[in-house]
Amino acid sequence: MNPDSANFVVIGTVILAIFIFVLILFLASRYRRCPSNKVLVIFGKVGGGKSARCLHGGGTFVWPLIQDYHYLDLTPMTINIPLKGALSQQNIRINVPSTFTFAIDTSEKSMNNAAVRLLRLNQPQIESMAAEIIFGQLRLTVASLTIEQINQDRERFLEAIRKNIDTELEKIGLYLINVNITDITDESGYIESIGKKAASTAVNQARVDVAEQEKKGAIGEADASKEKRIQVAQFNALAVEGENTSQANIANYNATLAEKEAEANQRGEVARQVAEAEIQRSKALAETRRLEASEVVPREIEKRKIEIDAEAMAEQNRKIARGKADAIISVRTAEAEGIQKVLNSKAEGYAALVKSAKDNTKDAATLLMVEKLDEIVKLQTEAIKNIKIDKITVWDSGNGENGSSTANFMSNLIKTLPPLHEVAKLAGLNLPDYLGHIQETSATKTEPSEKTEK
Repeated sequence: MNPDSANFVVIGTVILAIFIFVLILFLASRYRRCPSNKVLVIFGKVGGGKSARCLHGGGTFVWPLIQDYHYLDLTPMTINIPLKGALSQQNIRINVPSTFTFAIDTSEKSMNNAAVRLLRLNQPQIESMAAEIIFGQLRLTVASLTIEQINQDRERFLEAIRKNIDTELEKIGLYLINVNITDITDESGYIESIGKKAASTAVNQARVDVAEQEKKGAIGEADASKEKRIQVAQFNALAVEGENTSQANIANYNATLAEKEAEANQRGEVARQVAEAEIQRSKALAETRRLEASEVVPREIEKRKIEIDAEAMAEQNRKIARGKADAIISVRTAEAEGIQKVLNSKAEGYAALVKSAKDNTKDAATLLMVEKLDEIVKLQTEAIKNIKIDKITVWDSGNGENGSSTANFMSNLIKTLPPLHEVAKLAGLNLPDYLGHIQETSATKTEPSEKTEK
């Protein structure tokens, strides 16, 4: 390699390395990562018919010229809503000072709404927009409830506030985190009166409860004294009853003991008789078994042996008969299969013959007749050949008009055989012209006379 080529390769390698390094720096500079406390909003040409693409966490490339980006902060925001003079359902104006905590929602729908309506707004602007929405929805919630419902059932009041405000905040991409109501007052003192009434009711109820408890104490003391006297009398009566019961139990125990002794003696006598009966039954059973072993069992064995021999003979006869039947069935099946194959072969041959005759069955039959011509001629020849003639006497007039008598005799003898065309007609067929035809001879035709020598 010459020096110029080596320098060219080195320069090219350096340029390629610089290009790759610049490309990496460019791609690194266009890659944007999204922190966990922010939403990355990419706007410009984002595709899909959307005005912006939001990303929470991770990262993506932001292409120059056609795209740009901005971050939405997810840090919660807290605002104080000093609501005063809001009309309740009873047309009583109340003050509801409260604190609301909210932030940008990370659901896809809410992030898109926030990207459209809150992008590049600072925190005071977002808080001002949210405060207007919360003021209106809080007044609407207060107007739908009574003072008692607002003051006594705080859980229901807070749930109604959350339900109404969440729906509206979602439209700009926010969601409500927490609601804290410090104190609820009214200008007419209705809530204070409700409190005083509740306090008086509680005091009176406490006094009633004290009196009720004192009454229950006195009643309990009297009941305890009465219960003491009753229990003492009951214990004395139980003591006397216990003594009487003990004496009666002693008498019962003595009577029971005598009864049990009599029952034991009776059971002993019964047991003795039962034992003797069992001994007699055992002896009878042993004798029965001995007779069975010596007489019945050998006969049963002989009977069973005869039955087994008969069953074996019958089974042997059945197997022999079954083998003969299977052999006959196999022979008949083979014959039937052979006949079926011959018939199938003939049917296929006849079908091919008819097809070769262009589906003309008459021509096909003619072709079959043609195949049998040699056999027919052979049969006609055999018919004359087998005629035994002992002696022929011919009287020849010698006039020579119709030939000699000897010639006419042989000619007439040949004519007694039916012509080939006549045989075909008897079978209902007409032979084709290339096999010849029958020529009719004129009666007036004269043939040269032939003298016959005897």
